[in-house]
Amino acid sequence: MQSTPIGEPDVVLIGAGIMSATLGVFLKELEPQLTISMHEVLEDCALESSDAWNNAGTGHAANCEMNYTPQRPDGSIDISKALQVNVEFDLSRQFWSFLVGNGAISDPRSFIHPVPHMSFVHGADNVAFLNKRFKAMSAHHCYEGMEYTENPKQIAEWVPLVMEGRGDDPVAATRIITGTDVDYGALTHHLVRHLVSQPGCAVHYKSCVTDLVRDQDGRWRVEVRDTDSGQTRSVKAKFVFIGAGGGALPLLQKSGIPEGRGYGGFPVSGIWLRCDDPAINKRHHAKVYGKAAVGSPPMSVPHLDTRVIGGQHSLLFGPYAGFSSKFLKHGSRLDLFESIRPANVEPLLAVARDNFDLTEYLVGQVLQSESHRLATLDEYFPNADPRDWRLQVAGQRVQIIKPDVKRGGLLEFGTELVGAEDHSLVALLGASPGASTAAFIAISVLEKCFAGELTASAWLPKLREIIPSYGVSLIDDADFCRRIRATTAEVLKVDNIPPPASAAQRT
Repeated sequence: MQSTPIGEPDVVLIGAGIMSATLGVFLKELEPQLTISMHEVLEDCALESSDAWNNAGTGHAANCEMNYTPQRPDGSIDISKALQVNVEFDLSRQFWSFLVGNGAISDPRSFIHPVPHMSFVHGADNVAFLNKRFKAMSAHHCYEGMEYTENPKQIAEWVPLVMEGRGDDPVAATRIITGTDVDYGALTHHLVRHLVSQPGCAVHYKSCVTDLVRDQDGRWRVEVRDTDSGQTRSVKAKFVFIGAGGGALPLLQKSGIPEGRGYGGFPVSGIWLRCDDPAINKRHHAKVYGKAAVGSPPMSVPHLDTRVIGGQHSLLFGPYAGFSSKFLKHGSRLDLFESIRPANVEPLLAVARDNFDLTEYLVGQVLQSESHRLATLDEYFPNADPRDWRLQVAGQRVQIIKPDVKRGGLLEFGTELVGAEDHSLVALLGASPGASTAAFIAISVLEKCFAGELTASAWLPKLREIIPSYGVSLIDDADFCRRIRATTAEVLKVDNIPPPASAAQRT
């Protein structure tokens, strides 16, 4: 799927993952005359964080991830972050539904499958927490249909493997059937194929971006090197999006924009346990999330996941976090050290000072033996046979370290857009929830860098065709939220919960 080079494209997308592909499709739909050039250092798209085996594919809708619902000092549960992520995933569903509707994606089951999302805990304190969490979430229309039980028999009906062989410790679980499993690798291939099938769009593999230089005319000169031949060339563009995952920070630094000054990155690696035995996998149909260990990063929340990749059903458990100085799975062990600049030394040292729990946790994870990993699996699958599981290396995640006036530096576990003042370049830094909110991130880029085009006489009508809820708060408008979810569920062939009778009558 290599393309003929475009002389001076309007847009250069760095990285051929879900982020660049999503933004590229948005831009081409909104402005068909745009010329777009995508550059990827590897031999195909979606080989890093977007690859199905490199992420959990949860379709992060903040249904089951308890790190999104912290407990306040007064004991109440804060669901604000969960609600925000929940409706951001709705934007992705609308975007995908649009592409299915116009034929760009022929079969939604090629990348998305209905899989219930569950939270599971054991121990009296954790049960009390989950009960409070359920009451807070189920009271909001975004979580209509969420179920809760402390009955071991009910949980055993939902996820038998989790309960078989378990002791008498108190247990509790929530379940919502509208959850999904998403193969972001397959989805990225759909998006890239759709993008480059259109005139004025090209993708270049084995094309390593080595530098970004601002020319006097305001354009960006993107220096690229062919990793096969070693030949170099320059590509000039009006707008550059750095969506290169862990490779985004070094390229942001190369751009020299003052807005990127002081940013650093903290890489976290991961390992899964993987089971491909059909006899076992057919007895578990859910994504079951537990509580994270103290000091652990959000990407390390333990979960026993149903995965559907290439038509094959598997189970993943983990991830087990670790430390690697690489910023990319296919990167260099020098990545972290080469990212150190005079401007980010203070933020890096401040984060090291303030995150001892995380350091201690990662050291413990690195030193874990196979028996320790299996002991963690035992909490979620007591009768697991070690012979049925093998290691699967996950993708790298580079967490954001940003300058902070008061503390010197802050470690962030979300994503952040860092862009030039004139909106000619923007980089996406960070990790989770990442791929699941790619449409929200793309829209954020549009609002940040192309605000002048988001008018009734330009892009706005088409954007509202792609994203019918654009400009409406699905958190506040219950009826519209229900209609959007019913529509996208039908198009994407995933499960939906009918609204309460009173809501159905109002609709």
